[in-house]
Amino acid sequence: MINCVRDYHSAKQELERLSKRTNLDAQKAAIAIVDEILQQVRQNGDQAICTYTEKFDGFLPRPLKVSAHQLENAWDRTPKELQAALSLAKERIHDFHLRQKPSDLIYEGAFGEKLGRRWKPIQKAGIYIPGGKAAYPSTVLMNAIPAKVAGVEQLIMTTPADKNGNLNQTVLAAAHIAGIQDIYRIGGAQAIAAMAFGTETIPKVDLISGPGNLYVTLAKKAVYGEVGIDSLAGPSEVLIIADHTAKARPIAADLLAQAEHDPLAASILLTTDLSLAKQIPVEIEKQLTNHPRKEICSSSISNWGLIVICNTLSECAELSNIFSPEHLELIIEKPESLIEEIRNAGAIFIGPWSPEAVGDYLAGPNHTLPTSGTARFSGALSVETFLRHTSLIQFNQEAFEATSLAVRELAKSEGLHSHEQSIKIREVK
Repeated sequence: MINCVRDYHSAKQELERLSKRTNLDAQKAAIAIVDEILQQVRQNGDQAICTYTEKFDGFLPRPLKVSAHQLENAWDRTPKELQAALSLAKERIHDFHLRQKPSDLIYEGAFGEKLGRRWKPIQKAGIYIPGGKAAYPSTVLMNAIPAKVAGVEQLIMTTPADKNGNLNQTVLAAAHIAGIQDIYRIGGAQAIAAMAFGTETIPKVDLISGPGNLYVTLAKKAVYGEVGIDSLAGPSEVLIIADHTAKARPIAADLLAQAEHDPLAASILLTTDLSLAKQIPVEIEKQLTNHPRKEICSSSISNWGLIVICNTLSECAELSNIFSPEHLELIIEKPESLIEEIRNAGAIFIGPWSPEAVGDYLAGPNHTLPTSGTARFSGALSVETFLRHTSLIQFNQEAFEATSLAVRELAKSEGLHSHEQSIKIREVK
């Protein structure tokens, strides 16, 4: 049964608990396993990858790479309705991310000096696509498309296969239309290690993006510095702010849409309407009847579900900012009036016709979002994730002479003699 609280202090405590949905004992045990895998893959390359894949996934991944024929065949065998859905999603995601692409900056300073910033794509990106409890073709599109828009030269994709070595055909179909050619049927920490260090078969990349389980997340954390990473993704979460205009049935469905991801997913409702709060648990139970992922949903809702009855919508916004949700739905009479009070959220879904599921698949903005409170300081995966910028500085003599005394004074204040001298020797006597 979903937990329900009515006072601000209790709600704040519960939200702080929910933002830290981590089993520390399991994490400690996983760190040791991940460290061993990373070391073995660094030293033994393909051999270590095959050993760990056989151990954890039950098959020997030979060959490692998916053939071009397999990709084309996966697309050809995809039902026409699903082909159309994938194509629409690709088109909308591409259109949104194309508008994100930053422009180079160049301007002339006060003394004629030229200053600017230039954007260039990374050369190789690795994307990790989870398997296991569910397959995510949408995640293929959400990671590959911004990388392609950025101009990344080579995309490497890893994704785990089933015990027979077979990959999800819709994931392969999505990879096909996204234009990914280098796909390897491996998962877990060994896949992250392969992309971070490179092996005889798998190229070393410059950046790794994509979500995964605890082992994948810990591996990404461990290899950061060797390569770049997009973020450290935690369990999924939704927070809904609703008032008297909201209907119980769609609210319950949206809460369950998060709960079905993972037993650690958090589904939270903040509402000013007592009647709605009372209807939600009943409606959740109704919708769980014969639900194909009932066990996962029930575990998630029981452990990490929460209903908070608030006095005002401003109080809802304040509590939401404390939690800093990955997904925030505003199902209220005048949502625009509350948006300015929202400081921390990965994505905001505005109004009753904007369920979080449209963002998962084809709205356009990226569905890879900050979790576990990290929306306080980070945002969605974007085109900029796959770009790096370089500062451009071109002083002329006038600019140099106009600023040299200040530079020398600052260098002296820091005790850096050669910094000062590098200015002094250029000064015209």
